[in-house]
Amino acid sequence: ATARLKEIPGLRIFGEARGKIPVISFLVDGVHAHDLGTLLDHKGVAVRTGHHCAMPLMDHYGVPATTRASFAFYNTLEEADRLADGILYARERLA
Repeated sequence: ATARLKEIPGLRIFGEARGKIPVISFLVDGVHAHDLGTLLDHKGVAVRTGHHCAMPLMDHYGVPATTRASFAFYNTLEEADRLADGILYARERLA
């Protein structure tokens, strides 16, 4: 999923430490995280949006909110592709 998301222009991933848990927090240029979350929801893709209990840190770095996708052993490559396709769909409509 990380490799596929890195292919999307204007998408910035936060936290890529080796061995981290399978959670990807990101921003898409020109698209607010809450709007992205709504459009992904309409496409059947579940994500979380907001500060994720890190508001002081996000304020410090000037990040208004992020979108977060969480993966587990039962997720498929097709679901990662649906996430990426949904982000591209949102970029076309909102950015």
